[in-house]
Amino acid sequence: MTRTILITGGGTGIGRATARHFAGQGETVIVTGRRAGPLDDVAAETGARTLVCDHTDPSALTGLLSALPQRIDVLVNNAGGNTDFDAGGGTDLASYARDFRANLDANLVSAALTTRALDGRLAAGGAVVHIGSIAADQGAGSYGASKAGLAAWNLDLARLLGPRDITANVVAPGYVADTEFFRDRLPGERREQLVAATATGRAGSPPDIAGAVAFLASPAARHITGQVLHVNGGAHTTR
Repeated sequence: MTRTILITGGGTGIGRATARHFAGQGETVIVTGRRAGPLDDVAAETGARTLVCDHTDPSALTGLLSALPQRIDVLVNNAGGNTDFDAGGGTDLASYARDFRANLDANLVSAALTTRALDGRLAAGGAVVHIGSIAADQGAGSYGASKAGLAAWNLDLARLLGPRDITANVVAPGYVADTEFFRDRLPGERREQLVAATATGRAGSPPDIAGAVAFLASPAARHITGQVLHVNGGAHTTR
């Protein structure tokens, strides 16, 4: 049976690669994002249905529901990113609070709101997969805190969805090239440091992450839930 896959923030990078992966498997793919232009490109490339939505906005999510099918088999909470790259500056406490909350909204609250909004439509035998980050374990200010919060919140989500035969996991990438994450501001020296920290000697790629997401959403992963799957080439190891 063809599944319906919803990928948030899927206009570029990891989300787009994930859409490409699932579409290539013949799944029905729906991609959301805040910008119509990248969504149009995804639709043209993959045949996915695309919808504009800001997943930090409860009213936007409520409106999105009317455009979505009643059954969602796989939800990929990919929307987010380090909002510090877009911060307006300011060193006063009010600016710090605004910028800190922006990362929490983009990476943690957006996933929680989206999952809550779709709760009644998540199908038995399905999966929720969040895109986390190596920053949750290595630190990166409010961005790292937001991704650590995502992993912690997922533990409770896995317990809530488990009795309904729905899994919930996090894929935590390390440095991934060919995305808009760093806004083209990553110095060459820093890139070399990030690659040198891996055991594989290379940067990650969006298809690396898409493959991990697809595995966690596959029949082979039905007994995996409440976990963080690190995909970072060994830059951060676990046991």
